Amino acid sequence: MAKVSFSLLFALYFLFLQWGLVPYTATAYNASGLSYDFYEKSCPNVERIIHNVVSQKLTEAFSTAGGALRIFFHDCFVEGCDASVLIASSKTNKAERDAEINLSLPGDGYEVFFRAKRALELQCPGIVSCTDVMAIATRDLLNLVGAPRWEVLKGRKDGLVSKASRVTGNIPEPTQTVSELISLFKSKGLSVLDMVALSGGHTIGFSHCDQFMSRIYSFNETFDIDPTMDKDYAQMLQESCPEKTFDRNIVLPNDVSTPQAFDNAYYTNLQKGLGLLSSDQILALDPTTQGYVNSMAENQQVFFRHFVRAMIKLGEIGVKTGSNGEIRQDCGVFNS
Repeated sequence: MAKVSFSLLFALYFLFLQWGLVPYTATAYNASGLSYDFYEKSCPNVERIIHNVVSQKLTEAFSTAGGALRIFFHDCFVEGCDASVLIASSKTNKAERDAEINLSLPGDGYEVFFRAKRALELQCPGIVSCTDVMAIATRDLLNLVGAPRWEVLKGRKDGLVSKASRVTGNIPEPTQTVSELISLFKSKGLSVLDMVALSGGHTIGFSHCDQFMSRIYSFNETFDIDPTMDKDYAQMLQESCPEKTFDRNIVLPNDVSTPQAFDNAYYTNLQKGLGLLSSDQILALDPTTQGYVNSMAENQQVFFRHFVRAMIKLGEIGVKTGSNGEIRQDCGVFNS
């Protein structure tokens, strides 16, 4: 048998890992101070308690899964993952939750986090942070609608700062270019591959009409509709979001084909011009991201593997541990 050099084997392994053909090991991304068994003695039933709450909430509103994911993402991109997005504004402080871009975050997503925390306070008062509740609940909700399950590191503390003024520039916007998106994700420690994989979370998400109106009405001087969008799809969107009777409260699924299943249809939709947001559609057109889109469209397991990896990295952005935070009694209010 011919000998294969170590360097060649390493190169092949790297390529397989990059494209999702080697199982991802979560421990490669462990953050300092976090562990899988953090509550083993102090609140051993933490995951079961949260799972029971989110399972019930999902039966009440399917949108809870996509809503929770979006809120968790917005939280981690501002101040790090510290539940600062859950804080309510006061007379002296306009909190993250009331920043313009966060006003569309869904109530079902907020409610599931608050419910889970209240349930934990009955069993393990003052033990589990709201931030860990968000990480575990989001994982469970996604798993319940079809996403793969992963182990969640625990031990995060809740942040002590929540200001609306710190949100602008830290959350992706639907009109941003690929280079702008890449720069933002890179600033959070996330790669281009992570960005494309996390964007796949839109397979169960919803968007308000005002986030894509510019694509379907008076796009530019040459085209009334964004030429990268399927025309039949654009006409359907116009019927749902009429320009003359614009309603800011109307929402439509980001995944037009299988909106209630966590699958890779988001990517196959992009290949057909069926991306709802401009920031989604451009991923399939830009050379920097197109290859990743095509790979995840072709193989759902590749998408799943990269999504899990990216979610674990997302959940470790700017975490607070030790004396850098607190364990809130009420997720919407600082302890003092």
